[in-house]
Amino acid sequence: MQWPPQPAVWPLAEWSRQILAAGHKWHVQVLGQGPALLLIHGAGGAGQSWSYVAEMLADQFTLVIPDLPGQGFSKPGKPHRFGLNEMAQDLATLMVEMDITPHGLVGHSAGGAIALRMAQQGLTCPVAAVNPALAGFDGVAGWLYPRMAKTMAHLPFTAALFSKLAGTPEKVAQLLEATGSAISPQMAERYLQLIQDTDHVNGTLKMMAAWDLQPVLRNLAKLENPCLFLLGGQDRTVPPATARSLAAKLGSITAHDMPDHGHLAHEEDPALVARQIERFFKDPSKS
Repeated sequence: MQWPPQPAVWPLAEWSRQILAAGHKWHVQVLGQGPALLLIHGAGGAGQSWSYVAEMLADQFTLVIPDLPGQGFSKPGKPHRFGLNEMAQDLATLMVEMDITPHGLVGHSAGGAIALRMAQQGLTCPVAAVNPALAGFDGVAGWLYPRMAKTMAHLPFTAALFSKLAGTPEKVAQLLEATGSAISPQMAERYLQLIQDTDHVNGTLKMMAAWDLQPVLRNLAKLENPCLFLLGGQDRTVPPATARSLAAKLGSITAHDMPDHGHLAHEEDPALVARQIERFFKDPSKS
């Protein structure tokens, strides 16, 4: 995506800034007041997915919303930093560069796995995850990219071809419908813009090629941070049963079901998700 984002077409563009950290040029939006929450988007999306939730939380929290390297408006500066471990480490470095100590981590889908890994790597704050992708590759970005994404990431011209074939309003509508969520036309238009952008698609494919959940899953039982999983019952991308089963086994994780919502629950019903996030981070012990 071309910098700078245009306020007329990109959500919360007036809060955008560029920050150099961990070798990347990050696009970060910061708004609100109070304790800081780091909001991490899922694979194939960008920080725009949190815009409605952020607006609803801005009177209670400072929201820090980055685009992951290679996605949205963030430009990757280091090769081989697209995996889960590396992104968790580089986000932590970004927080240090910004002189922000997160009061909490919030992630959607793959962003939920990244948030959990950041906690495992040393951040002691609570973690909330909306439909966390904890069930392997298909659950990370299967709604947006085909199952062959790992192979595709290593082929020349793949990103340009995908953008051309999938970057139509009709195709994007089909992809979004497959998530089990119905989102606003404005948010659907943002996904169309992302899919039409070759750099964004290329960055997402590189993330998929490097994705490895095993460090998160191996260390999940050791995690002492309070965690909240918000699980959409209509999610056709990340089966909620996996996260629900993990929550049942681990005392640090509470699962809250949203039976009528799909994979993009935070865009589909931002008021509900914002209420759950606010309640959790005000008193994680009551989750």
